[in-house]
Amino acid sequence: MLKVILNPNEEKEKLDGFSWVYNNEVNSFEGEIKNGEICEVLSYDKKFIGYGFLNTSSKIMVRFLSLNKDEKIDKDFFKKRMLQAIEHRKNLNFYDCCRLIFAEADYLPGLIVDKYGDYLSVQFLCLGMEKIKKMIVDLLIELVKPLGIYERSDSPVRYKEGLEEIKGFLYNTFDPRVLVCENGIKFIVDIENGQKTGYFLDQKLNRDILKYYVNGKDVLDCFSNVGGFALHACKYNAKSVVATDISQRACDDILVNAKLNNYNQLEVKCVDVFDYLRSEEVKNRFDVIILDPPAFTKDKTTVKKAYKGYKEINLQAIKNIKSGGYLLTFSCSQHMTPELFMTMLKEASIDSKRRVQFLDFRIQSPDHPALLQSSEQLYLKCMILRILD
Repeated sequence: MLKVILNPNEEKEKLDGFSWVYNNEVNSFEGEIKNGEICEVLSYDKKFIGYGFLNTSSKIMVRFLSLNKDEKIDKDFFKKRMLQAIEHRKNLNFYDCCRLIFAEADYLPGLIVDKYGDYLSVQFLCLGMEKIKKMIVDLLIELVKPLGIYERSDSPVRYKEGLEEIKGFLYNTFDPRVLVCENGIKFIVDIENGQKTGYFLDQKLNRDILKYYVNGKDVLDCFSNVGGFALHACKYNAKSVVATDISQRACDDILVNAKLNNYNQLEVKCVDVFDYLRSEEVKNRFDVIILDPPAFTKDKTTVKKAYKGYKEINLQAIKNIKSGGYLLTFSCSQHMTPELFMTMLKEASIDSKRRVQFLDFRIQSPDHPALLQSSEQLYLKCMILRILD
């Protein structure tokens, strides 16, 4: 097995549980380099640190699998890890519709598995996982017994691993528009063409929190996608709901999902949300505004520009919401840290010249865990504010 020798003093963070070795942390190699294979990571003085997937073509050169020297990395190893992840989702009672495996956070680097009813949507995001794809699929069939598996490895992240984007059926063929139920609401999830692996599962509990805020209220759901928040607002007896998205396809899906649940108080607008928030139509109309935009930045170099975008939509929402109204605002960018997100909201509230109360801070649902040693896995932030004159 190839040995990867680190530079001096690079081992502490790894021994504490950090998931990766970057290429600039590596001093030398001992043995034949085989990208995508298992390697052994050693400190500069040759002490064992862990086993991981190797890819010298990637900035992330090693993705750790185990820090246990006596652990054998074989099919039984991956089966055990997968069972641990699945058991957690069963304990949550999320098993019908959830993220079943969350890559490094479940100690299975580069593997995403989402469960939509009887079907799985999977992503293989690193070379090591790509090389053992058949074994992983066989284990999923054995452990989960799905009716079908669809691959959504159409993420640009794969290019960093020297892999092309790919999508298609891995096990059985089926209608990729799957009916699921979340918090008692029926949804059609398009596994083949929907966002990410089909749907934003990480907001499950945050969508359900609307039950405390929307009863009898006029609600605006911005960047609605297929209507997750808007339909929850309907379920929890909002007086009226407006869902907005720039995608006509998403707007059409919102209407389909509303019809599935017999929700009649929902209006859908295909608009640019930035423009809509500035319009007179929004001013003093809504009691609750939900801002769940896509990631405005996926790179450290664009954080400043993204900050302006987040501030603009939040400022307009704070300025225009009814007195006593509630703002639920989100960022799904890991580079928009909780501290930076809070700073942005403080600036927006000051510029609005309104009094703002901070009520709650929330993160992604617990089927999307984050390792304490890897803060970048804590990517989703939610702040709930109350806006006064």
